[in-house]
Amino acid sequence: MIESIVITVVVLLAALLIYAATRPDTFRVERSISIKAPAEKIFPLINDFHQWEPWSPWEKVDPVVKRSYSGAVNGEGAIYEWNGNKNLGQGRMEIIVSSPTTKVIIKIDFIKPFEAHNTIEFSLVIHGNATIVNQAMYGPCPYISKLMGIFFSMDKMVGQKYEEGLANLKALSE
Repeated sequence: MIESIVITVVVLLAALLIYAATRPDTFRVERSISIKAPAEKIFPLINDFHQWEPWSPWEKVDPVVKRSYSGAVNGEGAIYEWNGNKNLGQGRMEIIVSSPTTKVIIKIDFIKPFEAHNTIEFSLVIHGNATIVNQAMYGPCPYISKLMGIFFSMDKMVGQKYEEGLANLKALSE
């Protein structure tokens, strides 16, 4: 009896590990919002890390987060580093592409609670009297992330924060 239970558990565990290995090698989380404001008003709020505190939901996760800024004041070469509580972790962002009023691409490196190296991309597209702002994060999905992804939805967890941040950006811009 015990032997058949152990064999069943081992087979189920092996199946779970094999299933995780078949999941995609990359991920992408993406959200968009329409903001009734010109791109010229929205772009500076994204292109300058000093402007993120009023709209980024991550800033509220740890009210005493330690922040530092270096490199350029804004745009390409601007760097933002943070060290926060266990929910926020530690990391670094650097703007690597800044195309005025249309696109900001950021290299983001998470240090704690887990190491990860991804890309965040904001695009702004004029649509009538509004600007469509799209925020995406994408990057590699190592095996441990594939395994965790069976139980936790990265799209749901990060996506909810992106929705909140974009709504804050909309309120600030309109």
